[in-house]
Amino acid sequence: MSTPEVAIIGAGLAGLTLALALHKQGINATIYESRSAPLNIGGAVMLSPNALKVLDALDLYQDVRGRGYNFDLLKVVKVDGELIETYEFGGKEKYGYQANRCYRYELIDVILSKIKSLGIPVVFGRKYARVVEETEDHVVWESTDGKQSTASFLVGADGIHSTVRKYLYPDVEPKFIGMAGITSAVPAGQVTYPYGKIDQPLTITAEGKGAFVIAPQKPDASEMFFGKQKRIDELDREGWDKFLADKEGLVKFLQEDAEAFGEVAVTATSKIPHDKINVWPFYVIPHLDRWASQKRRVVILGDAAHAIPPSAGQGINQAFEDVYMFSLLLAAAKTGGVNFEDALTFWQGFRQDRVNKILELNKQIDLRRMPKGTRPAGLADEVVQKEFDLQWLYEPDFKAEVENWIRSTKS
Repeated sequence: MSTPEVAIIGAGLAGLTLALALHKQGINATIYESRSAPLNIGGAVMLSPNALKVLDALDLYQDVRGRGYNFDLLKVVKVDGELIETYEFGGKEKYGYQANRCYRYELIDVILSKIKSLGIPVVFGRKYARVVEETEDHVVWESTDGKQSTASFLVGADGIHSTVRKYLYPDVEPKFIGMAGITSAVPAGQVTYPYGKIDQPLTITAEGKGAFVIAPQKPDASEMFFGKQKRIDELDREGWDKFLADKEGLVKFLQEDAEAFGEVAVTATSKIPHDKINVWPFYVIPHLDRWASQKRRVVILGDAAHAIPPSAGQGINQAFEDVYMFSLLLAAAKTGGVNFEDALTFWQGFRQDRVNKILELNKQIDLRRMPKGTRPAGLADEVVQKEFDLQWLYEPDFKAEVENWIRSTKS
């Protein structure tokens, strides 16, 4: 395989990181983004050791570490402060990295700065429209302005509503799971917690009321994020826009039953800035048999291939795993070390197995946060009571996994 030129559709976190990962492997890439500038909206993301390991391999970790709040555990407590359980999200001694809660725009800034310093091309204001032609060695694609370009590979890193995915699956649509996260953030000085310092994210459970989540953010913990989950029927795009625009309605939901969660919820929700409110509808992508076209010149990854609700905080972490392993395998194919079709089969199989396990973990977390009376019938209690096992999530060495697979193909 000759040196491939990769066209990446989408300048979000997955697309930007893919360009860096490919550059690290000596593979040229150009990023194309429909917007006129980087997407610097949205709240914070939680980065766990599996993703931070990838960022470290791409020489980004130290900068990222300084942009966010570093922590180890998620704690589940009762309203009176009694600890129910802890959920590991990082740990330097055990996993090599503390977890990091970082604003999305800060993370994009770090990655984009690195991209600019390396001279990796980013083309803003060019929106992907369709694949014109795909052969055994190249793909021709067209943007909405009618301009056509040729690349060795086209990678859709364009999110849950991916237009590139339409080329592989014209009829597949994201599936709403009937739940949305409503969140906001306030200055830490506004929040009173009678049972000690909030130095780790807390999930406060109240019998019959579900859960209230609160977490420190910004490097100095000067801000507190908080939120609840709401069961809601699916809305169309206009409906979601209207739902988000109803700031007073969202404030009312966040303040509803605040007393049930104690002083921390009452003080956190006492004054909610409208510009900090976010709504995250939880969507998933139905299982896809393949993340690449028949001729393997068009590939999707991240949310385009397997959107994961944010319950376990693994959405962007899994996208980083996709990106890093894909770059290693494409590099191995470029040097003739492996067959690219086989590499794609291994990549998707390995990644899908992990995504499936995270979806099960999400289900367990979601059920724990819901009031008993609103939990689905059936195996809900069994799922809720099952202990967390997170060793598998944080410890993989992705480079070693790829190298072991390559060795196995030659034995």
